Amino acid sequence: MRWLTLYARSRQVPASLAAVVISAVTAWTLARDGSEAPGDPRLPVLVLAAGAMAASIGLGGQDLALDRTAAIRWVPRRAAHVLLAGAVVGTVLLAVQTMGEDMATTAFVVRDSAGLMGLVALGAALSGGPYAWTLPFAWLSYSFLAPPPTSVPMQVATWMLLPPGTAAGTWTALVLTVAGTAAYAVAGPRR
Repeated sequence: MRWLTLYARSRQVPASLAAVVISAVTAWTLARDGSEAPGDPRLPVLVLAAGAMAASIGLGGQDLALDRTAAIRWVPRRAAHVLLAGAVVGTVLLAVQTMGEDMATTAFVVRDSAGLMGLVALGAALSGGPYAWTLPFAWLSYSFLAPPPTSVPMQVATWMLLPPGTAAGTWTALVLTVAGTAAYAVAGPRR
């Protein structure tokens, strides 16, 4: 268990978890005032994206050279880190919702938290741990400003905001989760 504690501290898990909880509680507080339209996905997507971006700081270790020379197999640990972080981000939002304000369905939360963590992992593999947050931030920004999704390419571009049974949204999230997790697990964070 000592190695797990050391791993969590080296990946700044306590700080990330605090940021995830604070963002979810803040969103729950904002949702309680009733200004959000019922079923509006923007606030829960913002919470999930903030959580994924907060978790992204743990995708790069303190010393990448040391990580690369370690005598342990990193592929399963990296994959587990991404998947567990996505599960925690989604679970925190669902737990906060139990206090009274339903912001999103479970299917919506699972799809978006998995897709966003895959996007964060892809960002870590492409541009390194410190900049892993940029991909979900850019995609979220575009989704908020994009025109209504009337075509399949626009549905792919705005997958985060689509209702949970939409094929384009589900497949986009699945592809991002698999591709991002695989890229990060195999290659690790870019230097």
